[in-house]
Parts: sequence; C-alpha cells; structure tokens
Amino acid sequence: MQWNDTNLSIPVAISGKEIFDLLRDDLAAIESEFGQDTVSGVEAITEIGEYLRGGGGKRIRPALLLLSSKLFDYRGRGAVRLGAVVEIIHTATLVHDDIIDEAQTRRGRPAANTQWGNSKCVLAGDWLYMQAFKIAVLERNFRILDTLIELTQQMVEGELLQMEKLGKLISLSDHFDLIYRKTACLFSVCMRLGAILGGATQQQEASLGQYGRDLGMAFQIVDDVLDLTASESVLGKPVASDLREGKVTMAVIHALEHCTPAERQAIETVLRERAFDGVTHSEILDILSRYGSLEAAHARAAQYAESARKAICSFPDTEIKRALLWAPEFVVAREK
Repeated sequence: MQWNDTNLSIPVAISGKEIFDLLRDDLAAIESEFGQDTVSGVEAITEIGEYLRGGGGKRIRPALLLLSSKLFDYRGRGAVRLGAVVEIIHTATLVHDDIIDEAQTRRGRPAANTQWGNSKCVLAGDWLYMQAFKIAVLERNFRILDTLIELTQQMVEGELLQMEKLGKLISLSDHFDLIYRKTACLFSVCMRLGAILGGATQQQEASLGQYGRDLGMAFQIVDDVLDLTASESVLGKPVASDLREGKVTMAVIHALEHCTPAERQAIETVLRERAFDGVTHSEILDILSRYGSLEAAHARAAQYAESARKAICSFPDTEIKRALLWAPEFVVAREK
C-alpha cells in the first residue's frame, strides 16, 4: 500500500525488509536478553526456556514496543529490556495454553509439554511470568508494573473464560472479548509501554494503545481464519485446531447465523465431539464458503486494520510512523 504525501521527503512506501533493517540491532539485543533472562539454577527451567526461545516466532510484540518508543526518539536501554519482558510473557502464555489445550505441536515442533510433561511446564511457565516481572522492576517505574499486572490478569481471565465456553456457541461480542484478552491486550500494552518509555502524553499513549488493540484484533481474526484454511506444514500444528478444541471463532459464528439447521448440527457435532469423525473438515469448509463466512472474517479484520491506521494519523510523518502504518496491512495479508 502507498502512503502518498507530497510534502514528505521520506519514501512514500516502506517494506518489511526496511522495517527489519530499522529494528535489526534492537531485535538482536532483545533476543540476547531473552536468552540470558531465561537461564535458571534449575536445569529443567533453562532447558525449557531455551527450547521455547529456539522455536522462533515473529517477535511482532517486541517489534511494536520498539517502534512505539522510537516514535518519541527514545534511546535508552528500557526498550530492549521490556521487549524481552513482553516476549517472555508471551512465551509463558504459550506454555500454559499448550498444556490446557493438550497440544502436541507448536510452530512445527513437539510442544514443550510433550517433551517435559505438564507438571514441569506449568512451573516453568510460572517461573517465566515471575522472571518477566523481575526484569520489569529494573525500570523502577510503577506505571510500567501496573500496566503489566493488568495485562497478565486480563490474559489469565481470558483463558479461564475460554475454558468455560469450550464447545459452546458463543456470541460475536463474547468472542471479541476473548480475543481482546488473549491477544489484542498484549499488542496494546506493547504500544503503551513504548509510549511510557518515550514520555508520551496521556492522549498519545491512549492512541497508541488503541492502535495496538485494533492491530491485535485483526491479527487474531486472521490467525483464526488461517487455522481453518492453511495447511499443517504452514501452520506448524494440525489444521482446524480451534474446532477440535471446541473453540468457536468468527467465521464459524458467522456461518451459524446464516446456515440451515442441518449445517448447524454438523458444526455442533464437531464442537461437541472435539473431532472430525462424523463430519469432515472439508464439509465444515464448504459450509463456511457457502455463506461467505471466511470473507466476512477477513473483512472484519480489514476494518480493525484500518481503525489501527486511523488511531495514529495525528503523529508526525516519519519512517517509524510509516512502519506502523504498514503493519496492519502485513497482518491482514499474511498467509502463515
């Protein structure tokens, strides 16, 4: 997408490679910090931490925190430190999620719980949470700690709410509340942390928080569509994992609002049995395609992406702002 403005001396477009070049050194520093911060005197924790870090990931969350802080020309050590903190928190949630979901794979590798067992992984996840806060305390900033505490409470509440709703046909508003708590809240907090480090005004922090929230909503909606449509080799986990786990996502909710009683029963069967035994994955995809449900989900993701862009329109035009304007487009268009 082109962002035309004849008054700007910087290029009218920015690519993913250019953004990576902007952040390369800081992301490398975060990766190093992450590695150092997940070393424990207890061997199992260090092994699990290293295994999880080695699983890769897009590092979108720390990248957002870096971009947010750079909007204010922040140059301190805190952005790298807090970038590692948000990635450690994200990793802890993945460990716990895989245990709860009884996942076998994560990012194309065996899930940590299949290697070390649930008990050790629960405790390793707990340790990672505490380690994240221990590092965050080094900033000596109560607003940062308050923001992180609120975040972790929201995420735990989201996991509990999701467990209560497994196998049930939930409303779209309930679904959006869940994905805010489980995904978008962390995106929002990453943007807000960068703003706090950079000395942003209350209004600037709120605008960046809104950007992060809307970007996170778009990200998760697209993720949920890919869960239904992408191949296992691309996903790094079984296709349609959400339905197998009894989770209803936006495309499925849309189809349920439009389909016949027989089609509704087919979807309910998969949710109830947590398997594609009597009903196949392709049959579910046919139902979703018949009612334009996948397109409807993509359209909603695009709306959130546009809302994210609008949230930062008042910031001065810089290379960093262009990177933030590009991110929603990348999130909606991605295929993995």
